[in-house]
Amino acid sequence: MSIDVNNESNFLVSEVEISSQAQFMLKRLHINPSSELSILLVDEVAMANLHEKFMNESGPTDVLSFPMDELREGTAEHLSEGMLGDVVLCPAVAARQGETAGHSMDIELRLLLTHGILHLLGHDHAEPEEHKLMFGLQAQLLAEWEGERNSRDFT
Repeated sequence: MSIDVNNESNFLVSEVEISSQAQFMLKRLHINPSSELSILLVDEVAMANLHEKFMNESGPTDVLSFPMDELREGTAEHLSEGMLGDVVLCPAVAARQGETAGHSMDIELRLLLTHGILHLLGHDHAEPEEHKLMFGLQAQLLAEWEGERNSRDFT
C-alpha cells in the first residue's frame, strides 16, 4: 500500500501513526495493497481555500476527500486496485473539535481520517440510512484500530 503523508500544517502530528492507521483501514476494507492514498495536513487558510473552491462553502472545515479511481470496498477474493485519492485534514479545526468533544486533537484526527477514507470509498451520510451505515462502520473501524494501536507504540 502506497500511503503518502505530508504535513504542511504548523501542528506536530505523528505521520507514522497516520500512515499506519490508513494502512490498517484499507486492509480491513479489502483495498488492493498496490493502491495509492495521499493524506495532506494543512493550515486553516489552505483548508478554507479548498473548502470554498470545491464545496462552495466559506471557512475551514475538518476534512475533505477527493476520490480518484472511485474504488470501493472489496472482499478477500476481489480487491479493488488503483489510486484511492486524497484526504485533506486540518489539525487546527481538529484541535478545536476535539476540545469541544472532550478529547485530544490526535483522537479527532483519527476519527477524521477514518471518515475521509470512507468518503473516498463512496460512503456518504446525507440520508438517514447512509448516515447509520457510514457512522456505524466508522465506529467499528476506529474501535478495531484502537485495539491494534494499543499494542503498538507511536511516540
